[in-house]
Amino acid sequence: MAPPRGPRGGRGNAHGSAGPGVTESRTAAALMLADLRAGQLLDGAFERRTQPLDARDRRWVQELVWGTLRTRGRLDAILAERVRGGIAKLDPEVADLLRLGAYQLLSMGSVPPYAAIGQTVELTKRRHGIGASKLANAVLRRIDRERETIEPAVPADPLEALAQAYSHPRWVVARWAERWGMDDTRALLDANNAPANIVVRPYGVSREGLAEALQGAGVDAFEVPRVPDSLRLAAGVALTELDAFKQGTFYVQDPAATLVVQYACVPEGGTVADLCAAPGSKALELSRRAALVLASDRNLSRVDRMLDGFGRLDADRLVTIVADARQPATVRVDAVLVDVPCTGTGTFRRHPDARWRLRVSDFAVMGAMQKQILRAAAQVVKPGGLLVYSTCSLELEENDEQVNAFLAEHPEFTLEAPPAGTVPDDVLDNGCLRVLPHRHGFDGAFAARLRRAA
Repeated sequence: MAPPRGPRGGRGNAHGSAGPGVTESRTAAALMLADLRAGQLLDGAFERRTQPLDARDRRWVQELVWGTLRTRGRLDAILAERVRGGIAKLDPEVADLLRLGAYQLLSMGSVPPYAAIGQTVELTKRRHGIGASKLANAVLRRIDRERETIEPAVPADPLEALAQAYSHPRWVVARWAERWGMDDTRALLDANNAPANIVVRPYGVSREGLAEALQGAGVDAFEVPRVPDSLRLAAGVALTELDAFKQGTFYVQDPAATLVVQYACVPEGGTVADLCAAPGSKALELSRRAALVLASDRNLSRVDRMLDGFGRLDADRLVTIVADARQPATVRVDAVLVDVPCTGTGTFRRHPDARWRLRVSDFAVMGAMQKQILRAAAQVVKPGGLLVYSTCSLELEENDEQVNAFLAEHPEFTLEAPPAGTVPDDVLDNGCLRVLPHRHGFDGAFAARLRRAA
């Protein structure tokens, strides 16, 4: 017999037994936030910490952690008014535990207040002692009592007010407001706080065939604007449990990534190198047109996971390589895609930890790497061939400025728009691809097609 579930959030307690202790799910959430403080990425921390949990509990943990990160600025403003001396004086883990508890109280209607408070207090006691647990108890009970009038005071500074309301660092809000204005920036911040859709691409079957198989499994699938071959799935679907997933008839890909490859429009039957390929969905998309795709990444474990994904799909026309994009392990090819490492400001809805990890200095660090990769990639493009530069960043320093600097140094390359009708006109900007979350409803993306002289 399966052990009984704890109150709205996992089976049993931190040690795996049923009872009044801390649920495994809440323990996993706390450990994930500790991983983020240690510099790890959210997706990897989630996979590692929730591995022992079942699908229902994994979804619960994801709702809690992603929601806490998306609303951290607002939560901090609420907590700051109820913690003597402010939240900054607290141990970072205690602050994170309070955020998790407050989010459950204020935003997770399925969690009874007694469970949100009691479990958070017990977890704080186990990890930081009786004094910290008393603080957590007092603060969370006050939040519960005052929930009807909980909204913090609105800062007088309009940028600070936006930053607090939408839980983004003020300096990020300021740079976007300077570029797009306050109304567009507000729309972008709002888009960043909406859960990302689950969008899949059929593989080895037609879109209609995949939709029929999903419908047979009780999964609703919907059309996707601008990317008609993709399907948006209803929220909460456990993808890995679907027969269609196990049979390798689809892979997950945000429409922005699909648009990057469609914009690239690599030559039919050519050889293409994807030099920053992991996790591999763009390489799969490239293989729809190319005769051979060389998919490389410098990280062995990422290449192994990519290879596993290709194996699940029984994909052909793909060869995986472990290689640094700054030193490509390939001869000259017809087309090269470099989806370079970047700050990822276009994926804040999917990776809410990234907004809190980002530093101003990251633009210089990433920019230097992007320049190195672009220069190296140019060396393996055949005369007359195509070099496609792309990012999931919204920032000019990583996009337009990188391309302009490259073209100034490499007169043998010119910017070339894709053939008419390749992608919708509303994602094209002076020959480049520019996808914006608040205008198109997808992740942010940028791409430029650079043609080498014959």
